[in-house]
Amino acid sequence: MIRFLLRFFGVWVLAGGFVALVLDGVRSIAASRLLYTPLGDAWAAASATGLGQALGGTDLPGGSWRSLITPLLEAPLAAVLVVLGILLILLGRKRA
Repeated sequence: MIRFLLRFFGVWVLAGGFVALVLDGVRSIAASRLLYTPLGDAWAAASATGLGQALGGTDLPGGSWRSLITPLLEAPLAAVLVVLGILLILLGRKRA
């Protein structure tokens, strides 16, 4: 049952990554330059309070959390979703 759920959510996350890739491609073609949606912007649009809590609510010393999470938040949304979807699908695959 857990493997099924992992594969199910993996396919949906992968589909979301494909949709984000298509939207970024359309925006890039319209602007005649490469544009992409950063993960942080998409997260802020979906839930600004959740992003603020994630950035400020950790107990790691010296701002190390912010130095770890900042590159991830600047990564393209499509790439993050595709990688996450593939990982979920691989975790949920049947063993040989």
